[in-house]
Amino acid sequence: MIRSMTGFGRGEATKNDIRVTVEVKTLNSRYLDISPRMPGSIQDKELDLKEIVQENLSRGKVLLNVYVDKSKMGLTDTTFNADKLRSYSKMLEEMRSLAHIDEPLKLSDLLEFNDLFESRKEDEKNLEIIWECTKEALESGLELLNTMREKEGKELEDDLKKQITDISDLLENIKEKSSQRAPETREKLTERIQKMVSDEHFDPDRMEMEIAILVDKMDINEEAVRLQSHLKFFLEALEGEQPVGRRLNFLCQEINRELNTIGSKANDSTIAHDVVIGKEKLEQIREQVQNIE
Repeated sequence: MIRSMTGFGRGEATKNDIRVTVEVKTLNSRYLDISPRMPGSIQDKELDLKEIVQENLSRGKVLLNVYVDKSKMGLTDTTFNADKLRSYSKMLEEMRSLAHIDEPLKLSDLLEFNDLFESRKEDEKNLEIIWECTKEALESGLELLNTMREKEGKELEDDLKKQITDISDLLENIKEKSSQRAPETREKLTERIQKMVSDEHFDPDRMEMEIAILVDKMDINEEAVRLQSHLKFFLEALEGEQPVGRRLNFLCQEINRELNTIGSKANDSTIAHDVVIGKEKLEQIREQVQNIE
């Protein structure tokens, strides 16, 4: 089953009053592009986090957010630097004395110093718990993400199969119309030959060339065979187990090439109309393929 590249998954894990929530959102991208946002306490685990994602996804832009909630522990993520607080307080008192300011020192005066506050350092046990919960929440989020991507992928697959079948039906119509034109082609060829034979400057080599050009120009059998082969490979790829987005994109290019050649060779308005319809359906297919992993 194919998978869409867009989706969303959210996972949670709790241990010892520490709750970790991981949200994973994916968008279309030619390659696997992972953009994680996480607390500074587990920043050193970024590569490990990406490895887990790489085991579950092969393409797409991945927006990954990790949230750590320790409110039940009665702790905040931010604390103050006691040494700096004492130093600033002493400095302000000295300045107040020297400036002969009677107004007492206030807390708001100290809050003007931005470097008073700093992130609370985690102990090793809490860091270990946070990382364990992060991995568990990420796995859960990725599982939900892929469930959504597979559901959307199934809808894409059904639509793509219908479009490919429609192009295949158009090809059968084109082949039938092309074969019906054989008498007309023969008649035109006969007229050209008769003109060249009656001409006093008759050139056998030119006749051979004219015949070859006309036959080659009208015959679309080779292109039809290749096109049918590409359509078959496309349907087979949809049934595969591995990500096939890149392969489907390549097959779209090949299908487009054969449709263009058939349209230019056929030299027939009804066939040209079928080719236009086929290219319209192919354009819809290409848009859908851009969203396949």
